[in-house]
Amino acid sequence: MPVPWFLLSLALGRSPMVLSLERLVGPQDTARCSPGLSCHLWDGDVLCLPGSIVSAPGPVLVPTRLQTELVLRCYQETDCDLCVRVAIHLAVHGHWEEPKGEEKFGGAADPELEESRNAFLQAQVVLSFQAYPTARCVLLEVQVPAALVQPGQSVGSVVFDCFEAALGAEVRIWSYTQPRYQKELNLTQHLPDCKGLEVRDSIQSCWALPWLNVSADGDDVHLVLDVSEDQRFGLSLYWNQVQGPTKPWWHRNLTGPQTITLNHTDLFPCLCIQFLFQVWPLEPDSVRTSICPFREDPRAHRNLWRAARLQLLPPRGWRLDAPCSLPAEATLCWQAPGGGPCQSLVPPLPPANVTVNKALELPLLNVHPNLCVQQVSSWEKLQLQECLWVDSLGPLKDDMLLVETRDPHNNRSLCALEPSGCTPLLSRASTRAARLGEQLLQDLQSGQCLQLWDDDLRALWACPMDKYVHQRWALVWLACLLFVAVLFLLFLFRKDQVKGWLRLLKEDIRAGRKSATRGRAALLLYSAEDSGFERLVSALASALCQLPLRVAVDLWSRRELSAQGPLAWFHAQRRQTLQEGGVVVLLFSPGAVVLCREWLQDGASTPAPQGPHDAFAASLSCVLPDFLQGRAPGRYVGAYFDGLLHSDAVPALFRSVPVFSLPSQLPGFLGTLQEPGDPRPGLLRERARLVSQALQPALDQLLKAPGDPGDPEDGTRDGT
Repeated sequence: MPVPWFLLSLALGRSPMVLSLERLVGPQDTARCSPGLSCHLWDGDVLCLPGSIVSAPGPVLVPTRLQTELVLRCYQETDCDLCVRVAIHLAVHGHWEEPKGEEKFGGAADPELEESRNAFLQAQVVLSFQAYPTARCVLLEVQVPAALVQPGQSVGSVVFDCFEAALGAEVRIWSYTQPRYQKELNLTQHLPDCKGLEVRDSIQSCWALPWLNVSADGDDVHLVLDVSEDQRFGLSLYWNQVQGPTKPWWHRNLTGPQTITLNHTDLFPCLCIQFLFQVWPLEPDSVRTSICPFREDPRAHRNLWRAARLQLLPPRGWRLDAPCSLPAEATLCWQAPGGGPCQSLVPPLPPANVTVNKALELPLLNVHPNLCVQQVSSWEKLQLQECLWVDSLGPLKDDMLLVETRDPHNNRSLCALEPSGCTPLLSRASTRAARLGEQLLQDLQSGQCLQLWDDDLRALWACPMDKYVHQRWALVWLACLLFVAVLFLLFLFRKDQVKGWLRLLKEDIRAGRKSATRGRAALLLYSAEDSGFERLVSALASALCQLPLRVAVDLWSRRELSAQGPLAWFHAQRRQTLQEGGVVVLLFSPGAVVLCREWLQDGASTPAPQGPHDAFAASLSCVLPDFLQGRAPGRYVGAYFDGLLHSDAVPALFRSVPVFSLPSQLPGFLGTLQEPGDPRPGLLRERARLVSQALQPALDQLLKAPGDPGDPEDGTRDGT
């Protein structure tokens, strides 16, 4: 039985107050201004083009504050719409040019300067209004006598009547001048609904509004609409984004009571519901009302964070992709090799720059594989971290990061960033940086360190530590040489016994090499089409585990996959596999081929995962760039199953790596997975025979099943 989650009506407003609204008669927009100002409203709407900020040529009028008030725009006594009145407060920005030369000392005044001070200050003020699905921009011309104002002084306000909006909608208003002399003002407001309006009898949409009951039943969320049997309405689900336009997701034209079922993974804080009602059957006009019921839902915020993807862009850019605006803070951090937390660096990235779905620049002079970007959510302190420069610049380096601090007198101090904190150079601390302080300072002065970031007060330097590691091991090498000399003398005096010992040592080394081969990592990626195909993949993975391979597949990691999300799980497995010298195996099926073609046709858009555990769909955004940029050979291997797919059905992009048909080409497939020189040819054929015996029953069962995916009409071959 569904458990009630929360009960709300579309007549439920954000404010418990009951508002009595002023009525405006007629559809005409108007503008009026406070005493001392004159204003004019342009006919019709204008294009919303803020442009870049320019320097003011002198005193100019600029908007300083926005205020809103709700009113009713009425066409008849009982036919009114909710409308937003906007008041723009103005002030003088900039200064008059001061007189030069003898005019400063009582000389004759400049006639042009006097004329400009006796003229009018004029401004073209733009008001931009957005409320899904409406967007408008209007232009107001305002002027005031220049002689009556002083720089920085407030000169009054202009009132615009009015922007029509839907009941319960979220509206956003911007104001700026043309040309633009400062950052635009902005205001976001949630409008009340019928329950919060004293004059609801005058708004026809309030007569037909349904009750909306939102309840949860396991993983499903039910939207239950209680309306009359003959009530016709349109229902839209959309993402209401603060940054950028709204994104429609789902729309239906419905009649009478309805129950809409959503999966809990579809919930996001910006997911809103809009109702479009036809109040009178004979009239084409409709009224809209909107509600966003998931803004504070914990599951919606968790889904948003799991769907977010942080990526670093060459040469020094980064971008956060997410369905909604993400309240988060971004920082640069330094990731030392060997694990441990990523240490935050100064400067942090300004919160104003955390804009979703937009490429941003990092304040860096040079990039380094140890530099990462962290994204920390203000909701439950979740975290994203990406060090994607590792793919282009190589693995993490054992470099020492030096932090240089300067005071206003240009005095410098240096410290080295270590796990325990920032250790001052030339200190007596028992850390590696303190012991090598003088050498690091000499490296910095001789230009051997790479400067990563610099401003007036701080700088960051990365100094290589390889040569000091070599010096540290010099005594170890000397000891090894002495040990070899002793062994040589022992060999001379006891030749026969030493030969037997060397023979045993050689066998131990050979056995150790075989043991190491058994540990090579292989990550299997596939598209989960049905249970039969999953059994076939499981049979292949189990058979490969009996060989010198360590196999990772999402079938055996469902708990981690659900906790981390498909993209995060795949990214961690891929990084670990490639760092250990392993290989990623792409198992192609009809569904996987379709996903790849959709990704290639749509360009940079990422295909949506086909299920909560579908790592293949989630991994395409990371796998395909490796093929497009030529990094796939040596890292990836392709395979498909006999009877399920044509050999030429594999997209051409993936043929840059070996692609095998299983089980007919198992020897070549296993030989590619093994490290060079491991098994002898006879042993490799025996292993292929064992894997084929384990694989063939599951493949035969899948090919004989009703609705076989190997049907030729689906673009695959019949296995003959």
